[in-house]
Amino acid sequence: MKISTEIASASRITGEEKAIEYYAKAGFDAWDFSMFDMCRYDHTKRAPIEKPHPLNSSEYLKFARKLKQIGLDNGIKCNQSHAPFPSSDPTVRSYLKRAIECTAEAGGEICVIHPCNADGPEKNAEMYMELLEFAKGCNVKIATENMWFWDKDKDEASFAACATPESFNGHLDAVNDDYFVACLDIGHAEMKGIGTSAVQMIKALGSRLQALHLHDNDKWHDSHQIPFSMDIDFDGIVKALKEIDYKGYFTLEADCYLRDYTSENVFEGIKNLASSAKKLADMFENA
Repeated sequence: MKISTEIASASRITGEEKAIEYYAKAGFDAWDFSMFDMCRYDHTKRAPIEKPHPLNSSEYLKFARKLKQIGLDNGIKCNQSHAPFPSSDPTVRSYLKRAIECTAEAGGEICVIHPCNADGPEKNAEMYMELLEFAKGCNVKIATENMWFWDKDKDEASFAACATPESFNGHLDAVNDDYFVACLDIGHAEMKGIGTSAVQMIKALGSRLQALHLHDNDKWHDSHQIPFSMDIDFDGIVKALKEIDYKGYFTLEADCYLRDYTSENVFEGIKNLASSAKKLADMFENA
């Protein structure tokens, strides 16, 4: 089992180039191309933020190629990517084909694109179908992901697109294409109020599950912390992945873990992330 991780959290401290070098040095097999700077979004104001970055310039493909080469020079590849979100915003949505294009240029095989949280399978299928032929031309699969809303009155998560096995499979059925697959966010599936579990989701998705976002939480909030630091039972999750013969990468999305690190000590944090991913991989191999 090969291990990967998102690069957004380290990139905030070191920049993407150095982050990829550090992840390779720490022992990751691959990197997840976080493209949020392609179109930054202010969730409070519900509007995109103008922030200069190579990914939202005319040099975006050159930048993707540069990151790919840095990875290859350090013995690490891009396995998947994450497009900017929310997909419901028209400006953000206008960048989704660019995200797919950059995924291909970096060497990634899957681009995770969030569904619109409030939409059902048929409505979200319209968005994905608009992207699918372009993705096929780039030889990149699109993965949808299980989402959530927050119920302030109950102080817990509530249903959103793909949050349950029925909704997730409904989205996959509505598109019904081999280039449209599932990325299961383990933490989202374990949040209080959703009414399911990561194990239930894994077993329901089966071979459609081709990508993961692995992180830990208190089984209440979306903590995005390093595995084995909080309350999720990864033993049952790994066994379920083994049971369905999962063939993708173990990709971490513990993007809150490095928040208190600085450029002086961030590599220590990255090594900790790699150790947790390796532990999960060993558990899978021995399951």
